[in-house]
Amino acid sequence: MLSIFYALCGLLFIGYFCLLIFYRNGWVSIQQKKGVENHQNTFVSIIVPARNEEDNISNLIHSIQNQTYPKSCFELIIIDDCSTDRTAEIVKKHSDSNIKLIALSDYLDEKNINAYKKKAIEIGIKASSGTLIITTDADCTMGKNWLQEIVHCFETNQPKMMVMPVQINYSNRFIEMFQSLDFMCLQGITGASVQKKFHGMCNGANLAYTKAVFEEVGGFSGIDHIASGDDLLLMHKIAKKYANEIMYLKSVEVIVKTIPANTVKAFFNQRIRWASKAEKYEDKRMLPVLMLVYFFNLGLFIMMVLALMKHTQTTINFFLIFITLKTGIELIFLYPVAKFFGKRKLLWLFPIFQPFHIVYTVMAGFLGKFGTYNWKGRTVK
Repeated sequence: MLSIFYALCGLLFIGYFCLLIFYRNGWVSIQQKKGVENHQNTFVSIIVPARNEEDNISNLIHSIQNQTYPKSCFELIIIDDCSTDRTAEIVKKHSDSNIKLIALSDYLDEKNINAYKKKAIEIGIKASSGTLIITTDADCTMGKNWLQEIVHCFETNQPKMMVMPVQINYSNRFIEMFQSLDFMCLQGITGASVQKKFHGMCNGANLAYTKAVFEEVGGFSGIDHIASGDDLLLMHKIAKKYANEIMYLKSVEVIVKTIPANTVKAFFNQRIRWASKAEKYEDKRMLPVLMLVYFFNLGLFIMMVLALMKHTQTTINFFLIFITLKTGIELIFLYPVAKFFGKRKLLWLFPIFQPFHIVYTVMAGFLGKFGTYNWKGRTVK
């Protein structure tokens, strides 16, 4: 029986190997944009839902207001998602004419909804004046040429949607370094999938699309009952009509930085939230990929448990072989991604993080399907 199990793990690894080579080729084939040109014709609306972000919202506002792109050519719309802290008060202290504050509570009836963030973005877009919509999160910051580079790319290529890089800041804490590495891996897959027209991933912390295409596909209509997926599920709707007009903007200038979850529990909550939308994907090409990744990691998890319980040399040897192969192919994929994000020095930690990565992948995948998660005081299914 164990020999069959090991053989199945071997077959899964072959599939996993081919998948990561596919992603690596996709990532390195994206032309990296260099330099910033001065484009000032497009009016941009930056939409930011914010819930209990009193510790972060000022940094975001300062970051956006310090852009090289003219203030007369963009607006910042912050939607306060029923915050119970000083978020709204802090925003009001910024008297810039291009900053708007909207209270989500003004648009809700007494009935609870499941997708507050989608509702906030939808309201923000309705109140916007921009041709180009850019979404980001309240705990993010960006470089001074962020807007200038995005507009240049938009005016040059005229895409319907632009997916852009995000990175997680980190200190010397284990959980933060792990998140930074793990998220960098997801970012590499994101860029590769967009480049290969797979349209499997994107991140609402750094996403741009035209207001016209948002309205054309009906916004979040049809997916507004799903708590998560304001980015990816919208992407799938746009890809149905404009599969060739979604691009990944690979430029260091447009990297958005965000803060890590500060506890293991918060990290798992975040990953469970992300995993929970997997079954809602309309692009069914993603299902075999997700199943391959999940079951390969599940096989390694079972092997790890057997090695710890039975202590048989054969099981230990097979586990060591497979985890070494997994680490090797992932490092081959990750190296060019880490080079782009300037995080090659973190790669030496990657082998150390492997057991935790296997455990979290299995648990987050399972709980994303069958469990619930908590997001800023709200329990969501």
